[in-house]
Amino acid sequence: MGKSELNTDWRKVSSAIYKRPSDGKVFGSVEIDVSELENYVNQKRKEGLKITLTHIFTLAVARGLKYEVPELNCYIRRGNLVQRSQIDAMVSVLIRDNEMSSVRVEHADQLNLTDLSKVLTDGIRNSRSGDESNTMQMKGKIARIPWPFRGWVFNTIKTLTLKWGVSLPSIGLTANNFGSFVITNIGSIGLDTGFPALFPISNVPFVFVMGGVAKKAVVVDDEVVIRRMITLSSAMDHRVVDAIHGGKLFKYIKQIVKDPSVLE
Repeated sequence: MGKSELNTDWRKVSSAIYKRPSDGKVFGSVEIDVSELENYVNQKRKEGLKITLTHIFTLAVARGLKYEVPELNCYIRRGNLVQRSQIDAMVSVLIRDNEMSSVRVEHADQLNLTDLSKVLTDGIRNSRSGDESNTMQMKGKIARIPWPFRGWVFNTIKTLTLKWGVSLPSIGLTANNFGSFVITNIGSIGLDTGFPALFPISNVPFVFVMGGVAKKAVVVDDEVVIRRMITLSSAMDHRVVDAIHGGKLFKYIKQIVKDPSVLE
C-alpha cells in the first residue's frame, strides 16, 4: 500500500481529532426481522421509486425523534442542552470506492419516501462531482495543514464552536452543524454490525448504524423459520442519552418496520 493510500485526508484529520477513549458513551443494538420490509422495498423499486433500507430507517429515526423522544433532538452549547428547531439527518454515503461523505437532509421528519429519494440522489450526485457542503470540505482543508498545527487548528475550532457556542459561517461551522443524528449503513461495505465513534465536532447525540442483512434461523409462533435479519446499533452521547431513550427509539422503529407504508 502506497503512502498516499495510507495517509488519506480522513486519517490525517482523525489523528488530530481523536484522543484515547475516555468520554462517556452508551451502546445499544437490536436485531430486527426485515423479510417483509425488503419485499416492500423491492415492490416500490418495481414501481419506479428508487429506495433502499437506508431511506426507510432514516425517516423512521427522524419521526421517532419527533413523536417518541423529542428530548434527543438537542445539542450541547456552553455546557447546556439546546433544543434544535428542526430535525435534520446526516446520512453517510459512499461516493467513491474508498471515500465517504455525508448528505444533510433537512426537516427529515416531514419528508416521505419520494422526497427523501430525490434529496439523497441529488446530494450523492453533488458529492461525487466535488460539490460537497462546507462542513464536508473542511476535511480536506484540515488535512492539508502540517502536523502538529493540524491538531491545534482542530482544537481551536472545537473550542470556539462547541465549548463557547461561536458560529464560524465563513467556514460553515456552528455548534449545530451536523444535524440531529448521523445514520450510516455499514452493511453496504460488508460489516454485520458495529459501534462507531462519536465524531467530536459533530455534536450529535447519537450515531445510528445499519448492519448487514443475513438469513438466520429464528422462532416465529413457536416454530423455527428462516428469516432475513438486520442488526441495528447505536453509539450515544451519555451526556444527552440514557438507555431508556434508546429503548423508546428502537421500539418506534420496530413499529415502522411492521408498517412502512406510513412513510409514504
